[in-house]
Amino acid sequence: MNQPPITIMIIDDHVVIRSGLRMLIEHDQRMQVVAQAGNRIEALERAAGSRPDVIILDLLLGDEDGLSFLPELCQASPNSRVLVLTGVQSADAHRRAIRRGALGIVLKEHAAEQLLKAIIKVHEGEVWIERSMMGSMIQELNKPTQVDPEVTKIKSLTDREREVIALIGEGLKNKQVGERLFISETTVTHHLSSVFDKLDVNDRLELIIYAFRHGLAKIPK
Repeated sequence: MNQPPITIMIIDDHVVIRSGLRMLIEHDQRMQVVAQAGNRIEALERAAGSRPDVIILDLLLGDEDGLSFLPELCQASPNSRVLVLTGVQSADAHRRAIRRGALGIVLKEHAAEQLLKAIIKVHEGEVWIERSMMGSMIQELNKPTQVDPEVTKIKSLTDREREVIALIGEGLKNKQVGERLFISETTVTHHLSSVFDKLDVNDRLELIIYAFRHGLAKIPK
Protein backbone atom coordinates (compact mmCIF):
# COMPACT_ATOMS: atom_id res chain seq x y z
CA MET A 1 0.00 0.00 0.00
CA ASN A 2 1.45 3.37 -1.06
CA GLN A 3 2.03 5.96 1.64
CA PRO A 4 0.48 9.42 1.10
CA PRO A 5 3.06 12.03 0.05
CA ILE A 6 4.73 14.27 2.61
CA THR A 7 2.98 17.63 2.25
CA ILE A 8 5.29 20.64 2.28
CA MET A 9 5.04 24.42 2.50
CA ILE A 10 7.87 26.68 1.32
CA ILE A 11 8.48 30.09 2.91
CA ASP A 12 11.02 32.24 1.04
CA ASP A 13 10.80 35.81 -0.20
CA HIS A 14 12.33 34.98 -3.61
CA VAL A 15 9.88 33.60 -6.18
CA VAL A 16 12.66 31.98 -8.22
CA ILE A 17 13.98 30.12 -5.18
CA ARG A 18 10.49 28.93 -4.26
CA SER A 19 9.96 27.66 -7.81
CA GLY A 20 13.32 25.88 -7.80
CA LEU A 21 12.64 24.27 -4.45
CA ARG A 22 9.22 23.13 -5.61
CA MET A 23 10.70 21.48 -8.72
CA LEU A 24 13.40 19.81 -6.63
CA ILE A 25 10.99 18.55 -3.98
CA GLU A 26 8.27 17.31 -6.31
CA HIS A 27 10.82 15.41 -8.37
CA ASP A 28 10.75 13.06 -5.37
CA GLN A 29 7.43 11.20 -5.59
CA ARG A 30 7.29 10.90 -1.81
CA MET A 31 6.73 14.67 -1.47
CA GLN A 32 4.22 17.30 -2.56
CA VAL A 33 4.32 21.09 -2.18
CA VAL A 34 0.88 22.30 -1.07
CA ALA A 35 1.58 25.95 -0.22
CA GLN A 36 4.08 28.77 -0.65
CA ALA A 37 4.59 32.12 1.07
CA GLY A 38 6.94 35.07 0.81
CA ASN A 39 6.30 36.94 4.05
CA ARG A 40 4.96 36.60 7.60
CA ILE A 41 1.30 37.33 6.87
CA GLU A 42 1.16 34.89 3.94
CA ALA A 43 3.08 32.30 5.94
CA LEU A 44 0.71 32.32 8.91
CA GLU A 45 -2.44 32.31 6.76
CA ARG A 46 -1.30 29.56 4.41
CA ALA A 47 0.19 27.39 7.15
CA ALA A 48 -3.13 27.50 9.01
CA GLY A 49 -5.05 26.76 5.81
CA SER A 50 -2.94 23.94 4.38
CA ARG A 51 -1.60 22.32 7.59
CA PRO A 52 1.43 20.80 5.82
CA ASP A 53 3.51 17.99 7.29
CA VAL A 54 6.73 19.99 6.90
CA ILE A 55 7.33 23.74 6.59
CA ILE A 56 10.59 24.89 4.96
CA LEU A 57 11.48 28.33 6.32
CA ASP A 58 14.19 30.79 5.29
CA LEU A 59 15.38 32.93 8.21
CA LEU A 60 15.86 36.03 6.06
CA LEU A 61 12.69 37.22 4.32
CA GLY A 62 13.55 40.62 2.89
CA ASP A 63 12.91 43.10 5.70
CA GLU A 64 11.45 40.37 7.93
CA ASP A 65 13.16 37.84 10.18
CA GLY A 66 11.84 34.29 10.06
CA LEU A 67 13.03 33.74 13.64
CA SER A 68 10.72 36.47 14.93
CA PHE A 69 7.51 34.72 13.89
CA LEU A 70 8.63 31.09 14.12
CA PRO A 71 6.62 30.48 17.34
CA GLU A 72 3.51 31.96 15.67
CA LEU A 73 4.08 29.67 12.70
CA CYS A 74 4.20 26.63 14.99
CA GLN A 75 0.95 27.76 16.61
CA ALA A 76 -0.75 28.37 13.27
CA SER A 77 -0.15 24.75 12.25
CA PRO A 78 0.67 22.79 15.43
CA ASN A 79 1.24 19.43 13.74
CA SER A 80 3.63 20.81 11.12
CA ARG A 81 7.36 20.32 11.58
CA VAL A 82 9.55 23.28 10.69
CA LEU A 83 12.80 22.79 8.79
CA VAL A 84 14.97 25.89 8.44
CA LEU A 85 16.77 26.28 5.10
CA THR A 86 19.22 29.15 5.42
CA GLY A 87 22.45 30.75 4.32
CA VAL A 88 22.99 32.14 7.82
CA GLN A 89 26.05 30.51 9.42
CA SER A 90 25.51 31.78 12.98
CA ALA A 91 25.46 29.02 15.60
CA ASP A 92 23.46 31.36 17.86
CA ALA A 93 20.78 31.81 15.18
CA HIS A 94 20.62 28.06 14.64
CA ARG A 95 20.24 27.42 18.36
CA ARG A 96 17.51 30.07 18.69
CA ALA A 97 15.65 28.57 15.72
CA ILE A 98 15.57 25.16 17.39
CA ARG A 99 14.49 26.63 20.71
CA ARG A 100 11.68 28.55 19.01
CA GLY A 101 10.24 25.43 17.43
CA ALA A 102 12.26 24.34 14.39
CA LEU A 103 13.08 20.65 14.25
CA GLY A 104 15.99 20.93 11.85
CA ILE A 105 18.40 23.19 9.97
CA VAL A 106 19.94 22.80 6.51
CA LEU A 107 22.45 25.23 5.02
CA LYS A 108 21.74 26.42 1.48
CA GLU A 109 25.31 25.69 0.45
CA HIS A 110 24.81 21.96 0.85
CA ALA A 111 23.66 19.48 -1.80
CA ALA A 112 20.01 19.05 -2.71
CA GLU A 113 20.11 15.47 -1.44
CA GLN A 114 20.75 16.83 2.06
CA LEU A 115 17.53 18.82 1.97
CA LEU A 116 15.44 15.87 0.80
CA LYS A 117 16.95 13.61 3.46
CA ALA A 118 16.34 16.28 6.12
CA ILE A 119 12.69 16.61 5.06
CA ILE A 120 12.15 12.89 5.54
CA LYS A 121 13.93 12.78 8.91
CA VAL A 122 12.09 15.83 10.26
CA HIS A 123 8.79 14.39 9.05
CA GLU A 124 9.60 11.27 11.07
CA GLY A 125 10.06 13.43 14.15
CA GLU A 126 13.85 13.45 14.30
CA VAL A 127 16.00 16.50 14.94
CA TRP A 128 18.17 17.29 11.89
CA ILE A 129 21.35 19.16 12.81
CA GLU A 130 24.43 18.64 10.66
CA ARG A 131 27.58 17.64 12.54
CA SER A 132 29.45 20.85 11.69
CA MET A 133 26.63 22.92 13.20
CA MET A 134 26.43 20.69 16.26
CA GLY A 135 30.18 21.14 16.78
CA SER A 136 29.82 24.93 16.64
CA MET A 137 26.98 24.89 19.15
CA ILE A 138 28.93 22.69 21.55
CA GLN A 139 32.07 24.82 21.22
CA GLU A 140 30.09 27.98 21.95
CA LEU A 141 28.50 26.43 25.02
CA ASN A 142 31.61 24.64 26.26
CA LYS A 143 33.16 27.46 28.29
CA PRO A 144 35.35 26.28 31.19
CA THR A 145 34.16 26.92 34.73
CA GLN A 146 36.00 26.43 38.05
CA VAL A 147 33.09 24.61 39.66
CA ASP A 148 30.68 22.63 37.52
CA PRO A 149 27.17 23.27 38.90
CA GLU A 150 25.85 20.36 36.84
CA VAL A 151 27.61 17.66 38.92
CA THR A 152 24.67 17.24 41.29
CA LYS A 153 22.22 16.98 38.41
CA ILE A 154 24.31 14.35 36.65
CA LYS A 155 24.75 12.32 39.84
CA SER A 156 20.95 12.11 40.14
CA LEU A 157 20.73 10.12 36.89
CA THR A 158 20.11 6.39 37.12
CA ASP A 159 22.25 3.92 35.17
CA ARG A 160 19.34 3.27 32.81
CA GLU A 161 18.88 6.99 32.18
CA ARG A 162 22.57 7.29 31.34
CA GLU A 163 22.19 4.44 28.83
CA VAL A 164 19.23 6.18 27.22
CA ILE A 165 21.16 9.47 26.97
CA ALA A 166 24.16 7.76 25.36
CA LEU A 167 21.95 6.15 22.69
CA ILE A 168 20.10 9.41 22.02
CA GLY A 169 23.55 10.92 21.46
CA GLU A 170 24.14 8.32 18.75
CA GLY A 171 21.09 9.69 16.91
CA LEU A 172 18.71 6.83 17.75
CA LYS A 173 14.96 7.39 17.92
CA ASN A 174 12.94 6.28 20.95
CA LYS A 175 11.86 3.04 19.28
CA GLN A 176 15.45 2.18 18.39
CA VAL A 177 16.62 2.98 21.92
CA GLY A 178 13.95 0.66 23.28
CA GLU A 179 15.02 -2.15 20.96
CA ARG A 180 18.66 -1.72 21.96
CA LEU A 181 17.85 -1.77 25.69
CA PHE A 182 15.03 -4.37 25.44
CA ILE A 183 12.45 -1.98 26.89
CA SER A 184 9.26 -0.49 25.43
CA GLU A 185 9.13 2.79 23.55
CA THR A 186 6.78 4.09 26.25
CA THR A 187 9.37 3.31 28.92
CA VAL A 188 12.00 5.19 26.90
CA THR A 189 9.67 8.20 26.79
CA HIS A 190 9.24 8.04 30.58
CA HIS A 191 13.02 7.89 31.06
CA LEU A 192 13.48 10.91 28.79
CA SER A 193 10.88 12.92 30.71
CA SER A 194 12.75 12.17 33.92
CA VAL A 195 16.08 13.10 32.29
CA PHE A 196 14.67 16.41 31.01
CA ASP A 197 13.51 17.27 34.53
CA LYS A 198 16.75 16.26 36.24
CA LEU A 199 19.07 18.03 33.80
CA ASP A 200 16.77 21.03 33.29
CA VAL A 201 16.74 20.74 29.50
CA ASN A 202 13.70 21.52 27.37
CA ASP A 203 14.00 19.22 24.39
CA ARG A 204 15.97 16.54 22.58
CA LEU A 205 18.45 18.96 21.02
CA GLU A 206 19.34 20.57 24.34
CA LEU A 207 19.79 17.09 25.82
CA ILE A 208 22.17 16.06 23.02
CA ILE A 209 24.28 19.21 23.42
CA TYR A 210 24.29 18.78 27.21
CA ALA A 211 25.30 15.13 26.88
CA PHE A 212 28.20 15.93 24.55
CA ARG A 213 29.38 18.79 26.74
CA HIS A 214 29.37 16.73 29.95
CA GLY A 215 30.63 13.43 28.58
CA LEU A 216 27.33 11.57 28.78
CA ALA A 217 27.50 10.75 25.05
CA LYS A 218 30.26 10.53 22.49
CA ILE A 219 30.51 13.27 19.87
CA PRO A 220 30.20 11.66 16.39
CA LYS A 221 33.48 11.48 14.50
